Amino acid sequence: MKRLLLLALLLACIVVPLGAYVRLSDAGLGCPDWPGCYGQLSPHHAADDIRQAMAQQPDGPVSPAKAWKEMIHRYLAATLGMLILLAALLAWRRRQQRLAAGGLLALLLLQGLLGMWTVTLLLKPAVVTAHLLGGMSIVALLAAANSAATTPQTIPRAHAWLLWLLPLLVWLQIALGGWVSSNYAALACQGFPACNGSYFPDDLQFAGAFHWQRELGESADGSPLQFSQLQAIHWLHRLGALLLSGALLLALRLNWRHAALRPRLLLLLAALLLQLLLGAANVLLLLPLPLAVAHNIGAMLLLAVALLLACSVRQPAARSAVQSVAAKRTERGTTWLA
Repeated sequence: MKRLLLLALLLACIVVPLGAYVRLSDAGLGCPDWPGCYGQLSPHHAADDIRQAMAQQPDGPVSPAKAWKEMIHRYLAATLGMLILLAALLAWRRRQQRLAAGGLLALLLLQGLLGMWTVTLLLKPAVVTAHLLGGMSIVALLAAANSAATTPQTIPRAHAWLLWLLPLLVWLQIALGGWVSSNYAALACQGFPACNGSYFPDDLQFAGAFHWQRELGESADGSPLQFSQLQAIHWLHRLGALLLSGALLLALRLNWRHAALRPRLLLLLAALLLQLLLGAANVLLLLPLPLAVAHNIGAMLLLAVALLLACSVRQPAARSAVQSVAAKRTERGTTWLA
């Protein structure tokens, strides 16, 4: 089980960035069907169909290089699926952690469906973003499953809630980043930290920018997406990064006195700083492909570390009614004797 989960984690850390590379290099429709390539096992077997598609659209989304990128991603994703399936079967056979294994397997099946819909629905932003979130979540859950089994640190209830809130905030921030990328809004805000010379641009248009049923490049009514809407999408992602940074710094301040948590707190802070630097560099350097992929890797690392930190704490056990009454009586007796 340990070997399977570790191998699955290592492979997932390759599959998710590779998926980002496929999408960012405009190879997401390199094979416009699923699960094969023009119904064939590989682009080599579909060479005639690829040549025909290129003859019709020389600058279109199909080419041998793009097709191979897409299919290699699918081959590795299928291998990851087999590893997680084997781990789930082993968990059920040994009657250990069945709920966790079943949940991970269900997430994997959903991720497979999202991968199919990403292609068949022609890169619909909501589906692309959900596919990104699914991949990130699988990596984070596998990282938690591979973490060393240590006794969770008991911390105050409010502090524990904040640490458990952090993975959710990171997840939501990744959703905003995925929406930016899937709508090609990464360069809608020029400059950093200001957006086109202003910290709050006057022409932000949120209406229609986040409608989840719309097609790529279109508003909810089918009209072309406006630049002010793209700018609003990017600006909100930056605002989310600011709020996430504030929550993380608050968690760091409140929990620094717990020595056992300091290594993961520092790792989380380092992951956040790296991600902020990568985000700024992508804007200032006009989104070079290696930095754009690295930004996805940084998000994956940030989510995994946030979840590992949350799993390493627990709240104080709540007293039962009987224990509370007994404690009060003991306190009264002590006061009377004093």
